[in-house]
Amino acid sequence: MLHVVLVEPEIAWNTGNVGRTCLAAGARLHLVAPLGFSLDEKRVRRAGVDYWKHVDPVLHADFDAFETALPSLGGAWFFSADAERTLYEVEIEDPAVFVFGKESAGFAPEIRERYRDRMVRLPVLDDRVRSLNLSTCAGIALYEALRQRS
Repeated sequence: MLHVVLVEPEIAWNTGNVGRTCLAAGARLHLVAPLGFSLDEKRVRRAGVDYWKHVDPVLHADFDAFETALPSLGGAWFFSADAERTLYEVEIEDPAVFVFGKESAGFAPEIRERYRDRMVRLPVLDDRVRSLNLSTCAGIALYEALRQRS
């Protein structure tokens, strides 16, 4: 089983796109509040196309609530543009949990510190690019996990 966790997502269409990709890859979407939008917003449904009704995300009241559930979900990888290792340097567990911070700021410093050994990044070859779009990152991570398992 694969899980994608969006911690305090801020952009509705990113969440909709991630939800659609989770559905396509057989993964479960988790959302950690507070959310920067309502799940009833048309933008979420539009990005998720007519698949959003099948996504059925798991909602966590806050990061503490998610952290309580984390051990039962699988081995977690936290994505950060400034992590030392890339996703391609690690073996993805089965089950696996891919955790992404909010679009504007990533993870809070205490989360970065606590999970420093589980931080990974996606390679960005041009130093003019600070980071990749959240929904792009989630898609790359999910399909790398599927590739490693095939």
